[in-house]
Amino acid sequence: MPPQLRLNAVAFVSPQNHPILIRTFVQGQDELKYHYIAHTSLDVVDERITTAIASKSTECYLNLLYTMEDVAVYGYMTPLKVKIIIALALTDAVVRDADVLTIFRALHTAYRQSVANPFLRLNAPIDGYNDHAVLLAAGSPKWKAFRKRVDDIGKAVGAVAVSG
Repeated sequence: MPPQLRLNAVAFVSPQNHPILIRTFVQGQDELKYHYIAHTSLDVVDERITTAIASKSTECYLNLLYTMEDVAVYGYMTPLKVKIIIALALTDAVVRDADVLTIFRALHTAYRQSVANPFLRLNAPIDGYNDHAVLLAAGSPKWKAFRKRVDDIGKAVGAVAVSG
């Protein structure tokens, strides 16, 4: 039986690099650590995007971005330039790209389903229409279903939601 991945955190970042949602799944850890990981990952993501554009790649999966202390950080960018960053617990086992890609596709689907709800755009200012962070105030009760979908994905991967 393959080793189970342990998801420590998930971050959704808008095309303008504003955090949309940062969800942690580790008890007793500082949530600020995962905010830091999400923001430091953006530099690596920008480098990968520049490289992908130069090579004319259309791949959304950005592979392993870096490792830090006890986490391995992976990146994914949707076609609408929303960045999804996950932090997996470091283990001695081999992490297959197919497993990580499955997690990213599930998270992307959860985000896409939430953004596709036309009723959530009613209170969004017209000036900020292209900024997904304005549309997706993840702390808003309207986005409870999105947070629940992310938590469900975290539980399926083997994590237990503890903060948001």
